[in-house]
Parts: sequence; structure tokens; C-alpha cells
Amino acid sequence: MPDPVAVNSMFARIARRYDVANRLLSGGVDVWWRRRLVSAVRGQGPATVLDLATGSGDVAFALSRGLPGPVLITGMDFCQPMLDEAVIKQQSRGGFSNIAFVQGDGMALPLADASFDAVTISFGLRNMADRHRALSEIHRVLRPGGRLYVLEFSQPYNWFRPVYYFYLKHLLPSIASLVTGDRRAYEYLCGSIEQYPGHEVMTEEIQRAGFGRVNVFRLTFGTVALHIAQK
Repeated sequence: MPDPVAVNSMFARIARRYDVANRLLSGGVDVWWRRRLVSAVRGQGPATVLDLATGSGDVAFALSRGLPGPVLITGMDFCQPMLDEAVIKQQSRGGFSNIAFVQGDGMALPLADASFDAVTISFGLRNMADRHRALSEIHRVLRPGGRLYVLEFSQPYNWFRPVYYFYLKHLLPSIASLVTGDRRAYEYLCGSIEQYPGHEVMTEEIQRAGFGRVNVFRLTFGTVALHIAQK
């Protein structure tokens, strides 16, 4: 499992160039992934949302724009430099007064039991040192009937794996190094994607944390999966 101190340090180093790198390395598809997430959350109609591992806040902003009615959004991350980038964007863009960015550990959430209607976590679960503990904490802070939305890298369809892993191992770190100046960070990220379980195993892990039925939507040749589970 990832070392939380090393992960925190890594994200702190790349925080200022993180958004640019994401757009470039995903070819802009990350925008579509977020839209799929927001569309799923919108169907639930929550009044309170926790966006865990919010990073520089892109998912929190997308939720604020895409969810109808008054919605209170808490964007939480354990890396303060990433949160600083989120606050800078919030202030520069104006609005988004319904979002509060707060520092917090996903494995020990500083939040009351049953305090949110929905919890989203996008590309952050694989960086948790203990996924079961993080999922159990999410289960704790959700209200009965509340939903978890996990948007995360997954294992691609078999026919696409050779192309995908060639890109991850040989091209992505070099491109990221040019953009961020930190090749090691993206070598870690590529390794974490390769070692992360497929959608079937993740479904089982979510259920072991106390959730009921889990719906899975595989995106972009299976390289990303959206898991939706209800408490």
C-alpha cells in the first residue's frame, strides 16, 4: 500500500502543474470522466456532498456547476498545497460559495457520523494506505441511503492492455517530466495504476466496507471505472 508521507510529499511537489498535466496526459478525456460522475450524482439529488481527495478542486467545482438547487460541498484533501491551488481557483473564478475546502485524512475523517448524502472520490482511493479503512470511514459519514461514487483508474479490456501499458510505462512519465519537472512522481502514479485491482475486486472491497449493491460503469476501454454504492 502507498506510504502516506511519500504520497503527500509527491502531490505537494506537483501541485502547481497538476491540472495542466492531467489535461495533457489524458488528452482531455478527464473532463468527460468528471461529467459522467456529476451526471450520476445529479440523479440522486443530494443536499450535502463530500468530495474526498479533492486535490485542486476540479470535481468539487464540477459538482457545484452541475448539481441543481442549494448543495453544500466539502472538498477535503490531506495535501495542503493541493488545497491551496483549489482555493486560488475558487477565488479567481468567483462564485462557488457553496464549497468549503478543508484539510483532512481520508482514513480518519474529522467529520460526524451520518453527515453527508453523497461522497465522491476521484482518482484518490488508490493512493490511500488502507483502502478498507478509507471505505469504512466513508460509510460512517454517509447518511442511511446515502451513496458513494468512486471514479478511479481500473484494469482495461484485455485487447487494449498492451497499448495502454506501453503508454503508461514508456510515454507518460517522459511527457509528465517535461510538464511538471518531476518524473519520479508520475512513475509512482503509473505503478499505482498498474497494481490497482480491476472493477470486480473493487466491487468486493466496497461491499466488505458495509455497502450494499454496487453498480459499475467501465469507461474508456475499461481504463477507468465508476463505482456507485448505497449505504
